[in-house]
Amino acid sequence: MATLFIADLHLQTEEPAITAGFLRFLRTQASAADALYILGDLFEAWIGDDDPTPLHHEVAAALRALTESGVPCYFIHGNRDFLLGKRFARESGMQLLPEEKVLNLYGRNVLIMHGDTLCTDDAGYQAFRAKVHQPWLQTLFLALPLFIRRRIAARMRAGSKAANSSKSVDIMDVNPQAVIDAMEKQHVQYLIHGHTHRPAVHALTVNGMPAQRVVLGAWHSEGSMVKVTPEGIELSHFPF
Repeated sequence: MATLFIADLHLQTEEPAITAGFLRFLRTQASAADALYILGDLFEAWIGDDDPTPLHHEVAAALRALTESGVPCYFIHGNRDFLLGKRFARESGMQLLPEEKVLNLYGRNVLIMHGDTLCTDDAGYQAFRAKVHQPWLQTLFLALPLFIRRRIAARMRAGSKAANSSKSVDIMDVNPQAVIDAMEKQHVQYLIHGHTHRPAVHALTVNGMPAQRVVLGAWHSEGSMVKVTPEGIELSHFPF
């Protein structure tokens, strides 16, 4: 009995080794799980479900094989793939979740999210996030021709890299009080998220009781996952 969590794979055509590692993960560890949760940034960028990039269809087919084998797969949007929609979800067999979700796993209530909403010290990013999550703006963007969307996405990624290069690591990490507030609001003692690329298990106190915040790592040179079992919560890394 195990439920698996992954995030921040940033799959892209230019990184075939990461894609191969993910596909192998689906055939091995994930195939034996009770469920798989992907907590955002599965892809480096997403400009619409109509993007014909072969990588997207390859990933969708692999996820569909997993779900058809009896392992449900759930997805929370990240800051890179927040436009991933119902069409890709149907193709892949994934179920889309809201940006925050509380799960009951083997007797534990666990809050899951991508994690970017916890980085409240990064005022510039939060303002940008609020803007691009406006439904009317997303509808307008998705109505543009695909080649224009590609150009806009490329410019946005370049701008994001330039902006982040001048920010301190601490500003781009989670705000401790935001973490406590989120967990207290949802009445949980466990939180699993990604986004920061700083994998760790943090002990803290929430609602006057011991609690844990578990951060997933990005798939740069190795895989990262969290395994929740009746015995506990484990963060681990593995080679592609």
